[in-house]
This record gives sequence, structure tokens and C-alpha cells, in this order.
Amino acid sequence: MFLRNLITTSTMSCSKQIDKLKKEIEKADAIIIGAGAGMSASAGFTYDGERFEKYFSDFYKKYGISDMYAGGFYPYETLEEYWAWWSRHIYVNRYDVSVGEPYSTLLKIVQNKDYFVLTSNVDHQFQLAGFDKKRLFYTQGDYGLWQCSKACHDKTYDNEKTVRKMVAEQKDMKIPTDLIPKCPVCGAPMTMNLRCDSFFVEDEGWHAAANRYTDFISKHKNKHVLFLELGVGGNTPVLHFWSTAEKSRKHMDKRQTQIGSHNWIKEFKEKRCA
Repeated sequence: MFLRNLITTSTMSCSKQIDKLKKEIEKADAIIIGAGAGMSASAGFTYDGERFEKYFSDFYKKYGISDMYAGGFYPYETLEEYWAWWSRHIYVNRYDVSVGEPYSTLLKIVQNKDYFVLTSNVDHQFQLAGFDKKRLFYTQGDYGLWQCSKACHDKTYDNEKTVRKMVAEQKDMKIPTDLIPKCPVCGAPMTMNLRCDSFFVEDEGWHAAANRYTDFISKHKNKHVLFLELGVGGNTPVLHFWSTAEKSRKHMDKRQTQIGSHNWIKEFKEKRCA
């Protein structure tokens, strides 16, 4: 009951903004969505608290790691431990997870509109919810992909089969040594395809999505475009919506509308950590 009252109060205080947004969605010729970690957090896919304790209490006891984000950067002593962590992390955030309600709700709102999605999220929730894959651009990578740690070639690899095996066979916070993934080209250890350093691989699929986004922007110049940012925070300001909107003013008419936060100004290539 207490939570319901809070939601009601919050909704009422924002009623004017909600009405404005509803009208803009209805009038828009196209909608460009920018989504950050807040979308998944609002769905309950948090990286700390009870959810972290449920899956990583052993890592907390041994290393004092207190959340999933920090655990991804911990300097584990062996690759067996590194992949015990990451296989579990990938599994609970990418494969063993249901569709978050905010994603399903958003799809219902925009499914009959001409839309495109840019997101720094790497958990696949947009595709799980049913968004058109060709209208998505995962700028920061994907939990479902691995790459060479040395980035010796621009290709990524699906990891689901091996991740599931790692999770099933790990013991004492270690995976079997023979499951450690290695680059098929240079033999170096594989790593996550996440933008966290200068070795992030932008593969063929990444560039194809980037080109589709550019084409979408070009296609809708001189039209009424709504830039809608959701779940945006200061940690990964990668979608550059306000700078894009400013540049687009030269091509779009005065009906163009911006609704959202002002945090994502920098180009996504300028930010190196997911």
C-alpha cells in the first residue's frame, strides 16, 4: 500500500509532463530512443543488494566484492576464477532472465511508430522484449559476445553454449581449465565484448547497426522527430542525443522536439568504459 501511494503521488506531480510526452509521441513522424542502465534497474535487474547476494555471496566472502559492476573489474589471480565470475555474471544478466516490464511497455508504446533504439545496455533486453533487431544499436557491446583480449581481429563470438557449460561445471569459484576460451587466431585469452578499454572490437554487426542509425537520421531530416532518453545516468554518457539534435537542426524543421535528460552529450566513441 505504501509503494502504491508513492507511485500515485509521483505520477500526479508529473501529469503535465506525461501529457506532453503522450502528445509528442502521437505527433512524431519518428522516435529515436536512447536507453541506459536505469531501464534494466527499473525492471529489477539490479547489480547490488539481494540480487547480488543471491548469485555472488561466495565472491563477497572471499574478496569483499559488493556489487556486480565492481566484480567485473576485479583482478582475479587466475583465468579459472575470472571466468567463474564472468560466466555467472553473463548467465544471470543475459541468459537466465525474463523480459523486464519497462521494455515490454515501451514496445507497446512505439511498436506502431517509426522508431530506432540506441542503448549502452548490454543485456539483450530490447530483443527479448521483441524490438526489431534491425532497429537496435548496442553501442557498448553485448554480454552474449566474446572477443580477442588483444583485439587482433575485428570479429566477435557467441558465448551462450560455453557460458552455460562454465556455470554448470564450476566448483570453488573456478571453472575447469579446459573451458578457458582462447582466441582462434592468435591464441590469446578471450574477453568480454564490452567497451571498457582501447581494445573494444567493433565488429561487422556493430558497424552495420551504426550505418542503419545514420541512415535513419538522414531519412527523417525535415520531419518531426522525438528524441526520447530513458534510464540515463552520468556513468556512461554515450548516446550524444543533445549534440545530435543540435546538429540536426540544420536539416529538421522547427517542429523537432527534445524530451529527456542532458547527460548524454558526448559521442559514444569517446567513452571507453561500459
